[in-house]
Amino acid sequence: MSRLATGLWVSAYLARLQAEGISVYIVARGDATAGAVLVKLATMDGKATAFQRSVDLITGERRWMELTSGDEPMVDESIRKQRSFDPDLWVIEVEDARGRHMLGDMGLD
Repeated sequence: MSRLATGLWVSAYLARLQAEGISVYIVARGDATAGAVLVKLATMDGKATAFQRSVDLITGERRWMELTSGDEPMVDESIRKQRSFDPDLWVIEVEDARGRHMLGDMGLD
């Protein structure tokens, strides 16, 4: 099964969140075809969590894993470091006081 191009996945993700009334922004654009994606969830209380998609090497299943969480400036610094290693990385910021990010609800992984 072929993977969905990253740019298309990002567009679908943004549309899904916006349909739920969840604020979402593209902070950094990566490679539209095959760039990796980091999603930062800011809960509007000074805290945040960054998620990255990983692949289970045994099953091949793709799922979202927590990269880091804590005070928002610390999470931002971790994301900056990731971007310095991977200039093709997309960074999406979700702002939701209820902690909704809809990852895993997409059906597009």
